[in-house]
Amino acid sequence: MLKIFTGEDRVRATQAIHAYLGDDYEVVEGADITTGDLPSIFRGASLLTPTRSILIRDLSINKPVFEKLPDYLDTPHRVALLELKLDKRSATYKALSAKVEIQDFALPKDPNANLIFNIFKTAKRDGKKSVAMLEEIKFTQDPLMFFGLLVSQAIRDYSARQGITEKKILKALSQLDLQLKSTATDPWLLIEAFLLRLSQIK
Repeated sequence: MLKIFTGEDRVRATQAIHAYLGDDYEVVEGADITTGDLPSIFRGASLLTPTRSILIRDLSINKPVFEKLPDYLDTPHRVALLELKLDKRSATYKALSAKVEIQDFALPKDPNANLIFNIFKTAKRDGKKSVAMLEEIKFTQDPLMFFGLLVSQAIRDYSARQGITEKKILKALSQLDLQLKSTATDPWLLIEAFLLRLSQIK
């Protein structure tokens, strides 16, 4: 069974994914998948269990692979797609929406949204300045929602350019996502450390 979870509120989307997949599941980065990987992901068996639980993140930015998704709706596995935004006008979306449950988790309008995007853009040039900008607003922000907006900007950049740097930034955000969920460290410290090293990602 396949379900799609979309929207910028990755906190609520992730909670819904946990409710669907449980606590033990595989994570696959959509940007790294080729069409040749699809049979093993959606139909490949595990030695330990007949069915697998799989989370695929941001597959829609990988358009040639995403367009093949309707061919794998017969998967015997429990699969969740986590997407920032889907093009509702596309033939792929229409084919999926007719057969697959799609849950949308929109963020409430944030008056600081433009500033958050400016922080991300600044960090790509000057990490220290971006952290100083963050200091001005972070006490009015939820760190996980702020992280979700960083991800949304990175995905937009990748969709526009699909360069090596943009792909590396997405991978670095994926690592930050795991850190935010698995450590007791102050999430703002982890986010600031990411911003400081962002300009070095080439």
